[in-house]
Amino acid sequence: MSTDRLSEDAPEPTAPGPETAPEEAATTAVPEAAGREDVTGGDTRGGTDGGTGDTGGGTDGVSEGSPEAGDAAGAGDAAAESVTATKDETAAGEVTADGSAGGAGGPEAGVGAPVAADGGRAAEPGGKLSAAALAAAVRAVESGERSADSFFTQRSPRSGGPGPAAGARKPQAGVPAPATGTPERGGPAGAPPQAPAVPGQESAPDHTRPAPGGDGGGRPAPATHTTPHPATTADLAPGLDGVRQVLTAGGAPETLAEKTAETLGERAAEALREDPWQLLAVPGVRPEQADGFARALLGPACGPDDDRRAQALVGWLLEQAALAGHSALEAPALRAALAQRSVPDPDEALQTAIAEGAVLVFQDAVETPGGARPSAGDEDEEQPVRVLLGLDRFAMAEESVADGLARLLNTFEEPADEEPTDAGPTDADGEPTASSAPEHGGPSEPGDGAPEDDTSVRDDTPVRAVRQPSATAWEAAAAAAPSPSAAELIRAAARSGLIAHTGAEAARAEPAALIAAARALGLRAFGATHTPDGRARLARHLAEAADTYTGLAAAPAPGDAAEAAVTLSGLLAGREGPGRDADGALALDLLVVLDAPQLDLETAALLVESLTDGARLVLSGDPGVLWSAGPGRLFADVLAARCCPQVASRTPDFGPVGELVSGIGIGELNQVEAPGKEVVIIPARDAGEAVHRTVQLVADSVPRAIGVPAEQTQVVTVGHGGAAGTRALNAALKERLNPGPGRFGGFDPGDRVAYSPAPGRTVTGRVTGADAAGLHLDCAGSPVVVPRERVGPDTVRHGWAVTAHQAAGARWPAVVAVLPGDAAKGLTRSWVYTAFSRAERHLSVVQGVDQALPRAVAEIPAKERTTRLRTLLQLHTAQATADASAG
Repeated sequence: MSTDRLSEDAPEPTAPGPETAPEEAATTAVPEAAGREDVTGGDTRGGTDGGTGDTGGGTDGVSEGSPEAGDAAGAGDAAAESVTATKDETAAGEVTADGSAGGAGGPEAGVGAPVAADGGRAAEPGGKLSAAALAAAVRAVESGERSADSFFTQRSPRSGGPGPAAGARKPQAGVPAPATGTPERGGPAGAPPQAPAVPGQESAPDHTRPAPGGDGGGRPAPATHTTPHPATTADLAPGLDGVRQVLTAGGAPETLAEKTAETLGERAAEALREDPWQLLAVPGVRPEQADGFARALLGPACGPDDDRRAQALVGWLLEQAALAGHSALEAPALRAALAQRSVPDPDEALQTAIAEGAVLVFQDAVETPGGARPSAGDEDEEQPVRVLLGLDRFAMAEESVADGLARLLNTFEEPADEEPTDAGPTDADGEPTASSAPEHGGPSEPGDGAPEDDTSVRDDTPVRAVRQPSATAWEAAAAAAPSPSAAELIRAAARSGLIAHTGAEAARAEPAALIAAARALGLRAFGATHTPDGRARLARHLAEAADTYTGLAAAPAPGDAAEAAVTLSGLLAGREGPGRDADGALALDLLVVLDAPQLDLETAALLVESLTDGARLVLSGDPGVLWSAGPGRLFADVLAARCCPQVASRTPDFGPVGELVSGIGIGELNQVEAPGKEVVIIPARDAGEAVHRTVQLVADSVPRAIGVPAEQTQVVTVGHGGAAGTRALNAALKERLNPGPGRFGGFDPGDRVAYSPAPGRTVTGRVTGADAAGLHLDCAGSPVVVPRERVGPDTVRHGWAVTAHQAAGARWPAVVAVLPGDAAKGLTRSWVYTAFSRAERHLSVVQGVDQALPRAVAEIPAKERTTRLRTLLQLHTAQATADASAG
């Protein structure tokens, strides 16, 4: 690695060293008792910073998903760390009390499927249900001794009457067991969802707290609040005024009213009056703040033992875990986190949450290293399981993705040896039927994409059976491929409906070659990226690859080959790409998703559901980069499950930056030769010096020594907060590069910005002006207007400096990676790999972390995430194998 200086006043460079994410441990401490702090309303850490994500799971401060990540660690990683810190202390299987974790469903003794309540079978003393009882309940359903329906008709442990049992769903839930056959396109199959009462409505369950004198059995009794509420239902004003009324009575700022109403719905005021801890569902509100709010409303009746508090904390902890990337949590970890939050009986709290359908319970197989997986038919073989708890929407997403990927594999038909005479069905006269689609897709209006309406379906696009070129045609395309890796990818796509392709930046030419070859063979083939920058890079590769297949094309697709490059959001919304057919499916035959590690569960579920039976899906990406902003690790789970063909690129990245990044990918931080100062290390003793050196590099040294102007140099740092976070760096860079009063909501024309049109997605741009309509931006050549009411850190920030999660999916000619000393504890190999690989020509590393950097590269691959997708995919694979053997 070069040690040349870019400026005379820079100190002698040193070897790369460690760095830290400062605010990482702030929320791991045990919280104060209820009512200790009042709501201040100051920091609203809701939503995600966008981009390819800024949500957790990486090392960018505490949680890149929280707009204020780094200032107060509660919204992402730190909160999840408090949840997961003790996950290995208790054996899996010790889940809930009073029979709330029995199980039913699933093809392998309940493994991987939701677990329902047993209602008291084989309970241990004190009402605890043992792990053995869980297994017995599952076997009872499988053997026919009990019906699965019986698990949803048990008596509620809280009310003594019939109520939803463990695993009962909220509206729109209904996570199915892994399918035993070919699932239909249209969503996961399963039992109709249970619909428990909406909090705050008349049908909501009664909240309880321990009876003052006890009832002999320690069961909770209905709460009787001795302190009257500040207003009765009749006294509450309608709408937002009522919400403000309750917030003011509880000492909370009125500025939370709109967000509270949006979160809790029309009856937000009544819901808060009845259950003050529902304020915790509002993004940015911390448990200590909700406790203070509840204490102000309830007075002496408020306490840490209130069951309403426990239920709110269960949901909050799972939401924080999701911000850190977990789609579910192990039961012991969640129990321990509740105990840290002064919940006196975590088991009872989990049991109640499960019984009311607030969380779902799952049993997933525990893979024993070196051990053989028991066969599906071996009922005598006990397989170890772990018990997971999760929110329904993430469980639904994982189930939907697993079912959808299995559908693509199961409905795919391998090409025949000869080219079919017609791609679609014909009538009695041999003519194409009305259901046959045009030979090629493409925008209905060239250059204009599809309508803006996200739910629009092109009625003029008939359904067409997926075209299937012959095996001979595919082999000819592979033979003409520009590289051996591209040829291997084309052959894999010919044989399977799902392919995983891994490779770094230079390997992006391989999926481009596949798209060009498929279009030459008459397929409607497209490539989707997460950012406009990624789309532009793919379009360049497609233009180069199209020339290779000019002679092969039997019927070239209309329009420029570069039109096959789209953004994923634009594709799903209908603004880009081929649009949808009459059945609502994307009108394409082959789709390549690049930068697949940034694909989150919910987006993936929507995407897979939009693909028709028989279509091909290629997930392509660099496995070394940070995972998605939202929960899950889809690409890593697909690779680990080995459920489909995998193609690893053998095309290396070139130049000193490519050599450095390739070494990091295998855990080595190497010294690389950089004769043109392509890689430079700048030491910084403290955060203040790191900011000073960064401004100097961007404004002077890099433009002068490398020839890259300041507007093409991107700063990447570990988080938003701290003395060298994005806020501090952007303030310093604005003062140097574009000083101004910030008269438009803190922005001036010419400011660089990071715009988040949706949580988990960020694009960079520049402010062009502002008026009554809002803040005007230019993002990758596209004009954007941010309404005045949305101008804030959740949506738009200054963008000279961004986090690594925000930077993922884009590249710049020059990058300055800032690693302040307080970032050392949060560094991982994936963070370093992502930050350093954003540079095309030049990389400067401003670091004050000493040996933490090489240690992170060598020893800490990535922050772990708890997910279920790998298990679900393995179950589908096992079931498909069993079905094939039986057939």
